[in-house]
Amino acid sequence: MTSELVSPRKRESKPARELSPEQAAAAVMVAEAKARGLALTGPDGLLKLFTKNVLETALNEEMTEHLGHEKNQADPDRESTNVRNGSRPKTVVSDAAGEVGINVPRDRESTFEPQIVKKRQRRLTEVDEIVLSLYAKGMTTGDISAHFAEIYGSSVSKETISRITDKVVAEMNDWASRPLDPVYVAVFIDAIHVKVRDGQVANRPVYAAIGVTVDGHKDVLGLWMGVGGEGAKFWMSVLIDLKNRGIRDVFFLVCDGLKGLPDVVTNVWPQAIVQTCIVHLIRNTFRLVSRRDWDAVKRDIKPIYTAPSPHAAAAALDEFEEKWGAKHAAVIRLWRNAWDEFTPFLDYDVEIRTMICSTNAIESLNARYRRAIRARGHFPTEQAAMKCLYLVTRSLDPTGTGRARWTMRWKPVINAFAITFGDRWPGAETY
Repeated sequence: MTSELVSPRKRESKPARELSPEQAAAAVMVAEAKARGLALTGPDGLLKLFTKNVLETALNEEMTEHLGHEKNQADPDRESTNVRNGSRPKTVVSDAAGEVGINVPRDRESTFEPQIVKKRQRRLTEVDEIVLSLYAKGMTTGDISAHFAEIYGSSVSKETISRITDKVVAEMNDWASRPLDPVYVAVFIDAIHVKVRDGQVANRPVYAAIGVTVDGHKDVLGLWMGVGGEGAKFWMSVLIDLKNRGIRDVFFLVCDGLKGLPDVVTNVWPQAIVQTCIVHLIRNTFRLVSRRDWDAVKRDIKPIYTAPSPHAAAAALDEFEEKWGAKHAAVIRLWRNAWDEFTPFLDYDVEIRTMICSTNAIESLNARYRRAIRARGHFPTEQAAMKCLYLVTRSLDPTGTGRARWTMRWKPVINAFAITFGDRWPGAETY
């Protein structure tokens, strides 16, 4: 009895799972590939066949819409005499399938303008995006060309890749002149060096500025290339550029060793406070100290930059000079020369001190820049160097998680800024 009850259940077949239209189409393609002995991937695989079929189907649908009737179904009473007129072969490059040969339909009057693959278009749009992404990550035009040949079996010349990246020049110029926020709680400026071949290869500094908004968001304000040894005239032009783009007030401008910059800041933003990078000051200190004295100097110098007030910091520096002045006079001179730009942050809350005492906010950006620069060695022109750095900037934090972490880290600092600079805080709020 039990077997009679159980066996019919065993014979019951489960209902077939219904496939979505997309899954059904994919299943048909896979079955066709197996019947033809095609691989799923590779130069002659299913993916290339699928891409070809999709593009040709879309082009034929566009032709139907253009003519107003299906193939061989024209209304004899219609006004237009335009009909299909065969097709022409064309090869396009896709980042997923490599080179794909397609047949583009033609009409007798040659008025058909295809949209999915436009006339004279040889690359699908995603190819341009992948080229720009690889270029921004440090690959040279030769590397990208070899990558396409190896992975997709398609030929994309170095000249073509250069033309693709040249498209961003207009976008880069628009980015460099875009409007900015009226108030920034801090602006960090630092330099990296690139090699540019202008007659002969020479090191050229590129200055990057990062601004922190009143909402705690970080933004790359701009990139400027110099020739080295920039003075007050150059920095005045940079700051005037930022002011003309909308910045009317900056609370702190943090920089390191940029001669001429501190002298012109107050001419553009009278209330701005120039702060030297404490981390760089400490690093430069240890460059002047023998390794065997590092531990002792590190212990004795800490009371200077952790002092509760400028007066206490001056007393700590006097004690440091009394102990180390004879042996490390250059260190004492380094701190004395930087004193006016070192002490301002000591007048503020711990939260503000922590975030403005260094240009670390820009260090991660510079690391990305250096990675891309190192892969190329040198650039043929100044524009090529700036284009590369702009593409790196454009590719920063694509998921937004880094920006979220940055904003959360700056929230306590923004609160302290809102209290300290309440009279200059934008909007109607009073803190």
